[in-house]
Amino acid sequence: MNGAERVCRPCRFFTAAESSVRRPETCPKMMLKLVHLLGVLVCGSQAALQVSISLNKVELSVGESKFFICTAIGEPVRLEWYNPQGERIVPSKRMALHTETSRSRLIIYNAIIEDAGIYRCQATDASGHTEEASVVLEIYQRLTFRDVQSPQEFRHGETAEVVCDVISSPVPVVVWYYQDKEITEEHHSRFQVLANNNLQIHQVTKADEGVYRCEASVEARGEIDFVDIAMVVNVPPVLSVFQQAFNATADYQESVTFTCITSGSPDPSVTWHRKGQQLEPSEQYIFNRLEGGRSMLTIRNIRQGDGGTYTCRATNKAGSQERELFLKVFVQPHITQLKNVTAVEGSAAMISCVADGEPLPDISWRRASDGRTFMDGDKSQDGRFEVRGRHGKSVLTISGVKLTDLGRFDCEALSRIGGHQKSMFLDIEYIPKFLTNHTIFYSWEGNPVNISCDVMSNPPATMLWRRERFTISAEGTANTRVHSVEGKSVLEVTPMSDRDFGRYNCTARNNIGVRYQEFILAQADVPSNPYSVRLSAVSQRLATVTFMKPDSHGGVPISYYLVQYKEVGSQDWRDVKSHSVQTTVVLTGLEPNTTYEVRVAAVNGKGQGEFSHTETFQTLPIREPSPPAVHGQRAMGKAYRLGLVKQDDGGMPIVEYIVKYKTDKEEQWMTKLVPGANDFAMLQPLQWNTRYEVEITARNVKGLSEPTFYQFFMPQKPDITAESLFSGLGLGAVVGLGLGALLLLLVLVDVSCFFLRHCGLLMCITRTLCSKKTATSGKGKEIEEGKAAYLKLPLKEENGKESLKPDTIEIKGLKGSLHIKH
Repeated sequence: MNGAERVCRPCRFFTAAESSVRRPETCPKMMLKLVHLLGVLVCGSQAALQVSISLNKVELSVGESKFFICTAIGEPVRLEWYNPQGERIVPSKRMALHTETSRSRLIIYNAIIEDAGIYRCQATDASGHTEEASVVLEIYQRLTFRDVQSPQEFRHGETAEVVCDVISSPVPVVVWYYQDKEITEEHHSRFQVLANNNLQIHQVTKADEGVYRCEASVEARGEIDFVDIAMVVNVPPVLSVFQQAFNATADYQESVTFTCITSGSPDPSVTWHRKGQQLEPSEQYIFNRLEGGRSMLTIRNIRQGDGGTYTCRATNKAGSQERELFLKVFVQPHITQLKNVTAVEGSAAMISCVADGEPLPDISWRRASDGRTFMDGDKSQDGRFEVRGRHGKSVLTISGVKLTDLGRFDCEALSRIGGHQKSMFLDIEYIPKFLTNHTIFYSWEGNPVNISCDVMSNPPATMLWRRERFTISAEGTANTRVHSVEGKSVLEVTPMSDRDFGRYNCTARNNIGVRYQEFILAQADVPSNPYSVRLSAVSQRLATVTFMKPDSHGGVPISYYLVQYKEVGSQDWRDVKSHSVQTTVVLTGLEPNTTYEVRVAAVNGKGQGEFSHTETFQTLPIREPSPPAVHGQRAMGKAYRLGLVKQDDGGMPIVEYIVKYKTDKEEQWMTKLVPGANDFAMLQPLQWNTRYEVEITARNVKGLSEPTFYQFFMPQKPDITAESLFSGLGLGAVVGLGLGALLLLLVLVDVSCFFLRHCGLLMCITRTLCSKKTATSGKGKEIEEGKAAYLKLPLKEENGKESLKPDTIEIKGLKGSLHIKH
């Protein structure tokens, strides 16, 4: 060592005298002391060995991974890790080491509970000196639900235990919920949370079925998790039958259907058995499953050997149930001959029904249209229906067949064993019949028109069109076309000249007969002129024109009316069309104080008819507006809302409303200007328990209207104590108290009316029970405070201008009336 050499060099400079004086062993001892002293000084001059770990204490959940970094300061020659058991850690699949000169990283993968403890990192220098640092690793189990099954199934009526296997460290607290409500033993007597955190339900029912939430929490870590578990309650099958015993007829290819109705959860499977053997689908046995739990067994081609007991068995996870059904096979009546019959209207029809069976059945007839029944030997009152039968054969004879006889007839064969019914259809053939009396059509040259010939017949008729002994072919001509469907033929005619107007003949023919119908194509004209033109509701800008329809529409429906108007002296007419065929038209955009002429003409498809007589009218001149209508209501707080309804604006827009108001004890008016476009005025702030008088005047460019007077009363200041009395109650409680008080008030009023005025609900009940008649009547009128009363006065004509000048306006209130004179 360089340091040792430096220490030993001074010994070489001792003098001989000094050496001779000292003892032989003195120099080596001195040298050792000096070397030790210099070693300490050298070591003190180097950095001391220090070890640190990046973390002191770590919490880790099971399954997580973590690494720790150990750093050494100085000149370590070795860095080693030791596990909680004091064993040196060697690299493995779960623990990895990455070591450098002065740095080592320990990685723990997928931690388990056994990995918890104190881990030490130890550094060793060249002299063998060691230093170490440690880290405390705490491992906890996170909330974990282990193999929780969903759904979990149980049998109806048994004690169910819904399993929720959850682990954690420390032990979790488990709470169960159903339909978002916590399950407690206090409110759910059949429910109990067991020590293993499972939920036990005694005598479980279908109503308990649903989704249950198992919620686990660890308060120390604030950790919480849940799992939803669907619980299914299996209900044993319940089996019922509508009919337990059946009768069938053998050897007639008939079928019988057994029906079992099952219920249960899950839906039961149904099997059918006979003589201890399960029946399988075949040509004879047909199985069907319908909605509503209905299971059906159909036995086809019944034979006598098919009689006996059949078993319907329903099975599901919760159990099984069975019911027996019995089939008794008879040889019952059977109708062997019944055919549809076709008869001609007015002729006779004979319907035959043949049946056999043992014993021989009796045969009857039933008309489906009215349900009337005919037995052997019966004859109707009009003599048209008669029944004759013998030896299993019955003949129904209908004389003078009518169209009303068309339809279904049922033949029924009955014996003491049973019965059999079949139906036939009686078809009636008849000569063509025309269905419409509309035989006159209007058109004009160049305008196509459809002439429709509608026919009812059996069998269907062929239809031809004729004109002047010439048949119009189906292809048509230059100005005619034929469109035909069954029972309808349309002749399309486009008149080109006067020769195309006249008579057209429609011929309908079938094998029963032939019929004709004649149609007339007349030349249409424009409508005649409307009359009785009147002007009403004339104002500065509007006028309403009314008139009477013309006497003739020209054979073609009127499309609309044309109203023309112009200023007197002008040559330019302005047009206004009516809406559809209404006989009232409103003229707008007129000039005030102007004289107009107006006339009306009707327009149809042919064209415009003549104008009516010209009428003259004059619009009103511009004037001051009429007084506005006013209605009011209390607003929030110390405010009152006045609704303003514009009346006649005098021909010019309302510029503003001048609202003046004061208390009934003051002389000075307060004024509020409201724009004419507004429909209300808000007065505030006002005084409590005070009556107010209001004058409202409308203004346009011409001037001011007459004022409208209005009064209202501001109530006393709301009682805060009374309000606070109900503030603690909910809305439902307040409404309930109000309805109860109203009902009590109605009962008291009714009882008072009974004793004082002999009327009311109680009086009506008394009269009904005692069968007495009394007549009472009462009428009452109420005047609502805050409502304005108006006196509508006549208008006076002044130079074509109407003005409203009332002599007196009366305002009626709850406590009298106010008269104002001008």
